Parts: sequence; C-alpha cells; structure tokens
Amino acid sequence: MEEANQSIVSEFIFSGLSNSTALQTFLVLPFSILYLMTVVGNLLVVLLIISDARLHSPMYFLLANLSFIDFCLSSVTTPKLTTDLLKDNKTISFGGCMSQILCVHFFGGGEMVLLVTMAYDRYVAICKPLHYSSIMSRQKCLWLVLISWIIGFVHAMSQLAMILELPFCGPRVVDSFFCDIPLVIKLACMDTHTLGALINADSGFLATTCFILLLISYTYILLTVRLHSKDGASKALSTCTSHITVVVLFFGPCIFIYLWPLSITWVDKFLAVFYTVITPLLNPAIYTLRNKEIKNAMKRLISQRFGSRDKF
Repeated sequence: MEEANQSIVSEFIFSGLSNSTALQTFLVLPFSILYLMTVVGNLLVVLLIISDARLHSPMYFLLANLSFIDFCLSSVTTPKLTTDLLKDNKTISFGGCMSQILCVHFFGGGEMVLLVTMAYDRYVAICKPLHYSSIMSRQKCLWLVLISWIIGFVHAMSQLAMILELPFCGPRVVDSFFCDIPLVIKLACMDTHTLGALINADSGFLATTCFILLLISYTYILLTVRLHSKDGASKALSTCTSHITVVVLFFGPCIFIYLWPLSITWVDKFLAVFYTVITPLLNPAIYTLRNKEIKNAMKRLISQRFGSRDKF
C-alpha cells in the first residue's frame, strides 16, 4: 500500500490489433513501411520549407509545423505497435503508459489548434489580401504556433492530472495497441463514470471548439471565393480543399473515439490506427500532391543534389 499513489500495477498489457499470430506477423511489414513513409514524407516537407527561400511564407511555416507534429504523433505509437506485432507479451510500464497519454494528447491537441491557425491564415490571405503581410507578420506567426504548442501542453497535462493518481490494483489489459485514456481508466479500482465524463468533456471542448471555428472559417472563405471566382480564387480554393480534407481526416476519428464512442472493439481499433498511423502519412501526401510550390521545391532540391554530383 506504500505505492498506492503510483499504483500497485507496475505495467499494462496491450491486447493488440488481433489475436491471430499469423495476421500480426503479416502486418509487421505494412506498418513498418507506413511509418517509414510518414517519417520521410513529413521530414521532407520540413526540409523543403526550411531550405527553399521561396517557401518562407506564413502558410508554409505553418505547414512545416504541422508536418513536424504529425511526425511526432506517429512516433509516439507506431514504433511500439510495430515491434509488439512480433511479441506474444505486449507490455508497457506504468510510466511509459502515462508518457504515451501525455504525448498523444500534447501533439493531438497542438495539431487541432494549429489547424485553426492555418484556417485563419487562409482567411486573411483570401478575404484580406491587401493586409496579409501586415496581419500575418513573422512575429505573429511565431506567436500563433507557440500558442498551439502551449494549448496542446495544457490540454495534455489536464488529462494526465486526472488519471495519474487513480488506483490501479487489478486488471491491467488495455484493449488496444496504445494507452488511450477511455480504455485505461476502465482498469482503475474505483468508479470512474464521473471522471470519464469529465475527461471526455475536456477533450470534447477542445475538439468541438476547434472544429466549429474551422467550419466557420472555411464556410466564410468558400463563400468569399464563390463571389470572386477568378484565377487567384481558384488557386485559393484548391489550397482550402487540401486543408479541409486534412481537417476531416483528423477530426473524424477523434469525434468517434472521444465524443461519440461506439463501444465496438474492432471499429475503435480501426479508428485509432487511422488517427495515429494513417493520418500523419496522408497529411504530407495531400499537401505535396496538390501543392505546385511544394512539388517545384522538390524538383529544385533534386536537381541541386544531382546537379552538384554531375559536376564531379
């Protein structure tokens, strides 16, 4: 009982994605490839934006931060998921479980706010183009990104504070592949109904607020674009379409996991995989495939590298 504050349970066991050993072994290669593509794709976007002076604008600065957050979010869960596919005993320490919860909500919360910031950037660019450079100054961009990180951190700490002192003294099997709060609190040796509602309200408030702000922003932007259907407007519409796609892919699983739980195990696991593994990969793919400036920057980088080698 002396360790009651930290919990009698020193480690948790993941049930994983499937009970089939053959299926888990088969999934090792696909998940390894997905993670490699996520790392390369997101870091490539960051590298292109940092190295290419033509991409030194507020929109691409925010995009670089989004790619970095996606890289971090994927790295919290995917490597552990991949290695656990080869293990029969999928365990994680109590401290490791709490760290996963902290990081997932830190990066996830930060990404929600960053997506709102990106919507604000597009609103200013399309609806107030003459004042864009003065409104979206370098200093303001830095502050907006810093605020997104701060809100993500505060959100994560508030989530962690509510479960860190829970007594875990019995069951320790988490029916997932990572420590997700709704599943972890079910293992506590006390009634967590009220606490669960409070935790969902905390996550729900941040997600709902960001989602509503995004809906309002993009609705206003699309109405403005419709009234001024010129070449610049069509380009803006293309950019906004990419942003909206990312928003739907990111918030969709979050809504089902935290705001509208289905309590269907295989659906919850699929949404968790989509949220933590697939979405961080799709974001750079969507922006790269639909963004002419990014593709041109990639061509310039390739030509510079191979051009310099040809000289030797």
